[in-house]
Amino acid sequence: MLDVQLGEVSGGTPDGVAEALDLVAGFDDALTHGFARLGEEPGAALAALAGALAGSPLGDRLGEAVEKVVAGSVADEHLAALAGARAALFGSVHDALLGRLDAALGRTRAAWEPVPGETEVAGNLLAGCRQWLRELAIAGWRGVDHDLVSAADQTIEALLPVPELRGLAVLLDGLAAELRASSPVGTMDRLPARRWGDLWTRGMLLAQKGPWNGGAEQVSGRLLILGADVHEHGTVVRVQVHGILEPSGGAPSRLIRTSVAAAKVDTIVGPAVWRLLNAYPVLLSALAEHRSLDLTDMPLLAGGDLVWHDDRAGAGEEADPFTTARVQLGAAVAPPVQPLDRHPVRIAEPVLIEGYGVDGESLQLGGSSLAFDLDRLPSCGPLTPEMVAASSACLGLMRWDGGQWLLQPLAVQATVKKKPVTAHNGDWAMGPTDPKVVKAAAKSGDAVAVLRERAGRLLRK
Repeated sequence: MLDVQLGEVSGGTPDGVAEALDLVAGFDDALTHGFARLGEEPGAALAALAGALAGSPLGDRLGEAVEKVVAGSVADEHLAALAGARAALFGSVHDALLGRLDAALGRTRAAWEPVPGETEVAGNLLAGCRQWLRELAIAGWRGVDHDLVSAADQTIEALLPVPELRGLAVLLDGLAAELRASSPVGTMDRLPARRWGDLWTRGMLLAQKGPWNGGAEQVSGRLLILGADVHEHGTVVRVQVHGILEPSGGAPSRLIRTSVAAAKVDTIVGPAVWRLLNAYPVLLSALAEHRSLDLTDMPLLAGGDLVWHDDRAGAGEEADPFTTARVQLGAAVAPPVQPLDRHPVRIAEPVLIEGYGVDGESLQLGGSSLAFDLDRLPSCGPLTPEMVAASSACLGLMRWDGGQWLLQPLAVQATVKKKPVTAHNGDWAMGPTDPKVVKAAAKSGDAVAVLRERAGRLLRK
């Protein structure tokens, strides 16, 4: 549990974090204007970046890259060094924040083990990615237009059929879609410079040679679910389940994640999105019924993500997530963080906090305050801001956003109308249980069934 240590987490940011983020902001400003027309201020920002990392393993290459870029010579190796420097700064921020959180939780974290060798991939496809990303960097976000965005289409189409490169393809496709929707970017009042900088950086690094994922192992054992984090977008829904794996053979328990996703349209919202995931009945039943799962030979990536196969899981006994957290969360070993995932925005650590009071949108405990991240509450479950405000126990994810720690609720125990109530994001995975929601859904009709019927009719034609 995170109780008396709350003040250690929420009491300001570690030393150096603000300075590192200022360096990133300077780089992002230079990328916004484009490396083809660097002015004095963007050039000084890149020089400051090189100076800050001069003593690191990147120092010599980064210094040369900045000199070349400022002089007007922009090559792939220079951009790779700049992307590596930006990622290293965010990695240092990530490590400082996560280290402080792990210390407050008393959480043990496994170390990342580099994988020897290189993954054989199509070099020409990676070169095509780097060329488009280089053109973006030269033009800058302010110089992006429809022609520049469209230049990525052929490369992305060639990447998608290659399993090892599909993640890179999806990332570039998402960046291209955002840029296309915003073009011409030069007319925008405000730019998501940090977000686009993150995507550009990750794309540039993924487009280099080398294994990033660290391989997978086959694991068997019992999975105890802690909660479900639901991401709803206009065209996709993704459910990320956090849990504790008790491996067969008596090895220490491990914190893990697993995700399932499905395509959707923007008219499918609320509890109806669960029906899009009906290819995973074992996982959804476990969420709705609060059951453990017995896993057999499930692939587990080095970063702690299970590659979910519903046919390799079987329903186990009832297992209350709050009881699981109270008994096992403190001793479970956290997974290592992959090199490219060392970014503060990706921190999402399961915690259990109990015995607090609520003031507005923040919990109060032991003289410390922690804000709830209510914007992440999904519309497909029973958890509401009102229920969070009435809660005294929360099973959630610690996140760092906007310069502060936030608690994203996955489940709460509350008192509503003088009665104890427990609600989890995944309670409606097999359909809503609230009579009012069931009645409203029946009145509005089954949007998923209608769309599937229409799609089938079109295919038959």
